[in-house]
Amino acid sequence: MPSAAERTRTLVQSTCSAVLLIPGLTTVGFDQLVPLDRSVGPEGDLFLEFPADSPAVRAATHAQDDELTAVLEITDVAPVSVPHRIRGRGRVSGWLTSVPGMAGPGRMMLRLETGEAHVDDLWGAQDVEPEEFRDAAADPLVAHEAELLQHLHAAHGEQVALLCGLLGERADSGCAAHRPAVVPVALDRYGLRVRICEADGRCFDARFEFPEPVRDVTGLRHAMHTLFEAAAR
Repeated sequence: MPSAAERTRTLVQSTCSAVLLIPGLTTVGFDQLVPLDRSVGPEGDLFLEFPADSPAVRAATHAQDDELTAVLEITDVAPVSVPHRIRGRGRVSGWLTSVPGMAGPGRMMLRLETGEAHVDDLWGAQDVEPEEFRDAAADPLVAHEAELLQHLHAAHGEQVALLCGLLGERADSGCAAHRPAVVPVALDRYGLRVRICEADGRCFDARFEFPEPVRDVTGLRHAMHTLFEAAAR
């Protein structure tokens, strides 16, 4: 399974919604504190781009040599329609400063020096040390996951449903008899997670591991083909 640090890096480097929280700016509109872009530097610091007139930029600029604490909160929502759609949340907290000259016209780059991080997702809740976050790598499928899940759901729904047959005794809970909805809910280099929802509203997740971690979309296609072949037998 991916480590907590890898999952946090994946959230940060994904397109999931994020908001920067700064003490004293809690009354500012949510949209004003949403970064236009975000990335992670080689030392594990976050670089957040905002409009130059953003309250976040003003706060970081006025703080100057004072330590300005801030928290980037990320919410991960499944890109397909499914019950319990929020897949997880991530949080990176630290100290905020402005970085002049790194953004385009009308924009300003802010640097969030990572002090601590936390992830609470489908794998569980864990704290992440700054060094772990710095050294971790985002999942190689992060840029494509949403599109891939939507494609699996729309174009390969029947094949995804057949994965129920790989659950063995768990299939007796209703997969075979009641044909529940089976929706692909998460995808990473290690495997595919589906959410199985029965007619009475009960849901549970099942995860199908790939024979080996995939490196890219090409490797994923081969892994999914192997998985579907096994389910069709």
